[in-house]
Amino acid sequence: APGRRGYSGAGAAEFLHRSIVPTMHYQKSLPRLPVPKLEDTIMRYLNAQKPLLNDDQFRKTEELAHAFEKGIGRELHEELVAQDNQNKHTSYITGPWFDMYLKAREPVLLNFNPFMSFNPDPKSEYNDQLIRATNMTVSAIRFMKTFRAGYLEPEVFHLNPEKSDTEIFKKIIRFVPSSISWFGAYMVNAYPLDMSQYFRLFNSTRLPKLNKDELYTDEKAKHLLVLRNGNFYVFDVIDRDGNMLKPSEIQAHLKYILSDNSPAPAFPLGYLTSENRDTWALLRKNLLDNGNEEALQKVDSAIFCLSLDDFPIKDLVHLSHTMLHGDAANRWYDKSFSLIITKDGTAGINFEHSWGDGVAVLRFQNEVFKDSTTTPAISPQSQPASVDSSRAVQKLDFKLNDALKAGITKAKQKFDATVESLSLNMIQFQEGGKELLKQKKVSPDAVAQLAFQMAFLRQYDQTVATYESCSTAAFKHGRTETIRPASVHTKKCSEAFVKGLSKHSTEELQNLIVECSKYHGRLTKEAAMGQGFDRHLFSLRCLASSKGLALPEFYRDPAYARLNHNIISTSTLVSPAVQLGGFGPVVSDGFGVGYQVQDDWIGCNVSSYPARNGKEYLQCIHKSLEDIFNVLKGKKIGS
Repeated sequence: APGRRGYSGAGAAEFLHRSIVPTMHYQKSLPRLPVPKLEDTIMRYLNAQKPLLNDDQFRKTEELAHAFEKGIGRELHEELVAQDNQNKHTSYITGPWFDMYLKAREPVLLNFNPFMSFNPDPKSEYNDQLIRATNMTVSAIRFMKTFRAGYLEPEVFHLNPEKSDTEIFKKIIRFVPSSISWFGAYMVNAYPLDMSQYFRLFNSTRLPKLNKDELYTDEKAKHLLVLRNGNFYVFDVIDRDGNMLKPSEIQAHLKYILSDNSPAPAFPLGYLTSENRDTWALLRKNLLDNGNEEALQKVDSAIFCLSLDDFPIKDLVHLSHTMLHGDAANRWYDKSFSLIITKDGTAGINFEHSWGDGVAVLRFQNEVFKDSTTTPAISPQSQPASVDSSRAVQKLDFKLNDALKAGITKAKQKFDATVESLSLNMIQFQEGGKELLKQKKVSPDAVAQLAFQMAFLRQYDQTVATYESCSTAAFKHGRTETIRPASVHTKKCSEAFVKGLSKHSTEELQNLIVECSKYHGRLTKEAAMGQGFDRHLFSLRCLASSKGLALPEFYRDPAYARLNHNIISTSTLVSPAVQLGGFGPVVSDGFGVGYQVQDDWIGCNVSSYPARNGKEYLQCIHKSLEDIFNVLKGKKIGS
């Protein structure tokens, strides 16, 4: 392929591309995540509380908030700002956020790990399991090599791509020193994004430890971990000189694994990664003491985990179950990410969330999809290399004592019960999408979020705490901020649609939608600029506890706890590579809503436990979207 230099003797391209601008060129000069003003945070917090509380409750919460703002909150805030000024190499949220994830003792499965599934290869004959596994593995290794060589295009958000996403701009900016390069991009309305998480994509695993887990990375390891039928296999995909193995050899080794008819292990180790973290930490110590150190080292340091499932996908619900949890015997949920490929070549990614956010994983998925579909390493006609795979591929053997066997059995029982109680449902609303909404001058994301509010009101007659994640990757070591989509505006609009249709003209309803859209747009912009309130309040709380202070009364307010019990947890993504994404509910009586607003349709994927009815919620979302679209088109709607 033209523009691809760096062919190894093997003849396969070693790199995806060679960026004119070095990958980390902007990293040094990224702006720092701002610590918001305390008074702004308190005001935003109270705005988010207003739709959730009655007048008496709100008055009490307001008093506590203002007392906090004038008293202990002010002291903590000043200390946070001082601390932040002493740590200019990072962001104020980095420490507390890693701690939040790594100290959490709940299983990572369903509570933290999301999934994103790939679209099928447009050329159907390439969706064969072996061919797709080979091509995606090769593309993933190319991505890793491109990133490590500094050849991966920097991640940049272009507001005016005609000016900034050009050869000429790149040729100029690469000569601007790293310490000021961000400003050069900013001048042409381009916003470089933080890439500090990317190195954890590969050779990385979350290790269970008592009280707080650890992230482990070993960039020297050259092998891939492959799981099939509960068995663990490893083989090198990088040679001594740092070159990638020939694709035909990778194909041969994967073919060997796919044709291995070893029985499934009686006690599959993968279940342990679905356990409570302290339970798993103790069992892992037992594994290490029982002579499994070398085998575990292979698992933890592997470039990534490739899970090959022995069944085809029936439908999109089955796809979601497979990629979100699947069969734990054939998963290692602690790996930074796992590439999962089923019998019919359906592919997806399940990733551990502490090390990074959707932005890094999505970039990886986009590049792997593009590379494996446009310049695949092997074709359906390709023959695997004639190599001795039985020597190259090592099957890992784990020595288990009675305590470990009992631990695996118990983990399996818990896993089965949890998965049994999880419902996944989805809809595609086909009557319009982004194009129509933009024509009507309303924000597509605001409309989707309004529909979630309206639907919950219709189903449960309530407005509840709602969470939408927003990336703050425009800042050095930014993570995410929360958008709070439930507002006085969405509440008023939802009540008009659900309970008061007869009292409002179509024009009044249109105006209510526009109000919601404007307010949601403002919240989104604030969050992306690091001007939300959730991370700031969270950091102040962490600071108080690190100083050994009694928890300030503000945080003991039941309304604070309720706002952070996110019954509707939402996240959106749109990408040419991704078919759908999803995650578990974050509370037992909640919904996990993964959604995408496409040009002419809107898709929603909802997870729930028995306390909530996800199927009915989706029907209410569909009805809400129908009503909103009809009103925007100027149609009169009936209740």
